[in-house]
Amino acid sequence: MQQGAQAPVIIVTGAGQGVGKATAEAIVRAGGHVLAVIRSAATATALAQTLGDAALVLTRDVTMPDAAETAMKAGLDRWGHIDGLVNNAGTIEPIGALAETDAAQWEHAIATNLIAPSRFIRAFIAQGERQATRRIVNLSTGAAHQALEGWSAYCAGKAALAMLTRAIALDHAKDHIRVFGLLPGLVDTGMQETIRASGINEVSRIPRSSLRPAEEPARAVQYLLSGAADDLAGGEIDIRNADFRSRAGLPAL
Repeated sequence: MQQGAQAPVIIVTGAGQGVGKATAEAIVRAGGHVLAVIRSAATATALAQTLGDAALVLTRDVTMPDAAETAMKAGLDRWGHIDGLVNNAGTIEPIGALAETDAAQWEHAIATNLIAPSRFIRAFIAQGERQATRRIVNLSTGAAHQALEGWSAYCAGKAALAMLTRAIALDHAKDHIRVFGLLPGLVDTGMQETIRASGINEVSRIPRSSLRPAEEPARAVQYLLSGAADDLAGGEIDIRNADFRSRAGLPAL
């Protein structure tokens, strides 16, 4: 990534913890700027100190109708351009059979995992220079392609997001938009703690020692944003793929 005034500006949602935080840190270390969108005001100060002057922390729930426009305006006011978007914010809850979960919580999961990313993508595409190549990374999951017990909201929202990734690639290639879906694998994050606590389906029984560090998908996201992987744009990329790991400089599994 370039340094100084021409450094890329990347919006990262859900940047307060896990893969989002690791991604924001990786972008800053590489010389980029980050607009970190987080939900918790309690962690905003600490995150701002961690990321330093290269970042701006915006406290906003991504499901709020004005969250995307507010983030775009904040980034443009600060740096004058926005070059990339990482839709990382997501939720696994509610966990349970559809008819046994709270309907409002189930619909909030769809809003978090699908509607919010669509709003950020819409606002991101609208604000930019149509002749400049800009990139979007949507954090996906294997659950977008295989149903798992108790995860109806998560599976449905992420499956729709995976299809949205493909649709954006078809509709906006003419606008020099490159969009990727990244399957990050099983990562040691707070979401995995929630999954283990549920005791539902086989994923909850995977020991923490088998999980990968958040820094790996963060490096993969950074690689996709760099332009070096534009030939892979338009679909879903599995971080476990040996060829991709080699390209992205990740250790072999």
